[in-house]
Amino acid sequence: MLVVFIDDLGWGDFSCFGNPDIATPHIDRLAREGLRFEQFYVNSPICSPSRVAISTGQYPQRWRITSYLNNRQSNLDRGMAQWLDPQAPMLARSLQQAGYATGHFGKWHLGGQRDVGDAPLITEYGFDASLTNFEGLGPRVLPLCDSHDGQPPRRHALGSDRLGRGAITWQDRSQVTAAFVAAARKFIEQAVAGGRPFYVNLWPDDVHGPWHPPRERRGDGSRRALYLGVLQTMDEQLGELFDYIRSDQRLRENTLILICSDNGPEPGAGQAGPFRGHKTMLYEGGIRSPLVVWAPGMIAADKRGGVNTQSVLAAIDLVPSLLELAGARLPDNITLDGVPLPDVLLGRSTASRGQPLFFRRPPDRDRFYGDDDLPDLAVRDGRWKLLCEYDGADIQFYDLVADRGETTNLASQHPDRVGQLRAALLNWHQSLPPDGK
Repeated sequence: MLVVFIDDLGWGDFSCFGNPDIATPHIDRLAREGLRFEQFYVNSPICSPSRVAISTGQYPQRWRITSYLNNRQSNLDRGMAQWLDPQAPMLARSLQQAGYATGHFGKWHLGGQRDVGDAPLITEYGFDASLTNFEGLGPRVLPLCDSHDGQPPRRHALGSDRLGRGAITWQDRSQVTAAFVAAARKFIEQAVAGGRPFYVNLWPDDVHGPWHPPRERRGDGSRRALYLGVLQTMDEQLGELFDYIRSDQRLRENTLILICSDNGPEPGAGQAGPFRGHKTMLYEGGIRSPLVVWAPGMIAADKRGGVNTQSVLAAIDLVPSLLELAGARLPDNITLDGVPLPDVLLGRSTASRGQPLFFRRPPDRDRFYGDDDLPDLAVRDGRWKLLCEYDGADIQFYDLVADRGETTNLASQHPDRVGQLRAALLNWHQSLPPDGK
């Protein structure tokens, strides 16, 4: 299993999801040989909590990680933990206990950044090996940011180079993902040689600003041009690992690859397709992600290249789904928020998760990107989406089947359904640890 979790990528940024400005041929090829999902959600519109959800199968609020992990004082001020509790029900640990070789390569951002140097190492969460960037501890690759303006490349470490606890390699920013890809491939080769199945996180951060593509892909130097340059370069570098897996018959028939984003894009850089909003927002553009699933040995030939427009599923659902596909299990005392949907991932069903999806905004993002009062809470249930404030006021209610751009508030037309969803949403919100301010 390979999970590619891309930082700050918009729903509409892959060319197979409609990007008109560049092609992403390596990811598009996996989509042609696999499946695309149009109603896949991550569980937070910002990085750290989104990463908690896809790692644990639980809402990140349970672990008091509700916005991006910052320096120690900032985390305290926002009522947040300093790092993910290692006792969280990690997908990686369950697969490790089931005999999988487990590796993490890329951004972590679940502890061990800025001035937080006493966080657990990534290997304490069920990984046999890791290589990360400045948002984690252990061996890491730190970027040299070259703007190709005649000035020397600038080190971008945010204090990571002073934390110790792992060897540091400095690398040109445009080649950091290539370093993660090389490490992931070596890890997979070793697992295969040892006769072990593998679970690998490959979590690139190329398309998170600031953007530093190779000189020949800078375009006019605008945000959009630089973003497209790093996106195209990332696709090319990921393609080297995809080609390796595709070209080995054993791996091709037995490997599942998932590709998605951790949250929506920054304005003026990535694009959310037809959806309203950006990163940090609970509108669809902040929480709906592209999802590509590739598994030629498990997806029926007549389903490959298909598009699932019906199934509503989320990152928390990936954990129980992958555990079921791997024949692994969590300890009996663990309850996940996610729902197992293995047949959906493999194109055998177009069912949905069958339970509402709840969201809470980052506590430090009530106003952002020019919006002075962003909704605090949201719920998606079937075709309906409701957003409101912490106390249930200022209801917005949308029919996402008829209005996926969230343009027409139907709250006054459906008072009974609004009341039901509002009550369920407030009950969920109040059942979880409160956010700081």
